[in-house]
Amino acid sequence: MFVAVFVEQIGLPLPAVPWLMAAGALAADGKMNAWLALGVTFVACLIADSSWFYLGRRLGHRVLGLLCRISLEPDSCVRRTQNIFVRYGMRGLVVAKFIPGLSTLAPPLAGSSGVGIPRFLFFDGLGSLLYVGSFILVGVFFSHQLEQVMAAFASLGSGALALVAGLIALYLGYKYFQRQRLLRELRMARITVDELLKKQEAGENVMILDLRSTAAVEEDPALIRGALHMNMDEVERRMQEIPHDRDIILYCSCPNEVSSARVALLLQRKGFSRVRPLLGGIDAWRERNYPTELRAAKVT
Repeated sequence: MFVAVFVEQIGLPLPAVPWLMAAGALAADGKMNAWLALGVTFVACLIADSSWFYLGRRLGHRVLGLLCRISLEPDSCVRRTQNIFVRYGMRGLVVAKFIPGLSTLAPPLAGSSGVGIPRFLFFDGLGSLLYVGSFILVGVFFSHQLEQVMAAFASLGSGALALVAGLIALYLGYKYFQRQRLLRELRMARITVDELLKKQEAGENVMILDLRSTAAVEEDPALIRGALHMNMDEVERRMQEIPHDRDIILYCSCPNEVSSARVALLLQRKGFSRVRPLLGGIDAWRERNYPTELRAAKVT
C-alpha cells in the first residue's frame, strides 16, 4: 500500500484508490489494521509531496516544466493548478489532492511560490489525511460489494491481472493518442526568441501576448518587453484589442507551447493570419537574459 500510494503521488499514472478501498474492505472484515493502513498511506503521501516541494523550492518553475513534459495533458497542467491556488490559496493543496494530475503539481508549485515549510506540511498533511482516509472509509462502508468484486477477480486467476494491465494500457494509449492528435492539429510555424528580439531591435511593431494565468503573473510579474498580459479565458472577450495588421506573438509557461498554439489556432479561425507561438515560451526568453518589464505594454 505504501508503494502504491507513493507511486501515484510521485506522478506515475497508476491509481492508488483501488488499494485504499481494498484496505478499507479488509479492515471491515478484521483482516487489516485500519489505523496502520491510514498511517502508512499518509506517510507515503507526505514523503512524495515533500520531495516535490523541495524540488520546487530549489528549481522553481523548471521542475514544473519537467512535469509538463511528462504530463499526459501538457497544455493545461500548470495553468489549472495555478487557477486552483488563485481561488483557494493554500487550501488548494487540499482540493488538488482529489484531482488526478494536479495532486502531483501542487507541491512543487507551493515550493516555487516560497511557501514556508510548516505551512506547507499543515495543509498538505490535512489534504493527505482526508484523501487516504476518505477512500479507506469508502472501502469500509462498501466492504461487502468490494468483496464480491475481488472474489470475481480472484475467480479469473491470472486473467484478472491481464485485464487490469490491459485497461491501464488502453487508458494510457488513449491519452497518448489524444495528445499526439492535438499536437498534430496545433503544429504551426513557431518563432524563436532570437527572431523575436531581432524584430524588436529592428523596430518592427509586433504585438506580444502573455497568456499565462493571472496567478503566474502575480507570482512572477516579469513579462517579455512590450508584452500585454491576456490570459487564455480573456482572449476571445478582448479580441478587439488585437490588431489584424501586425505580427501577433503568443507565449505561455508550458514548454510544449500547446496553450499558445491553441490560442493561435483560435485567432487564425477569427481571421488573424499573422499569428505565431513563441518557441520555448517565457522560459526560453529568460534563459537568454533578454529584456523583460513588469507591466504589459498598452495597445496603440
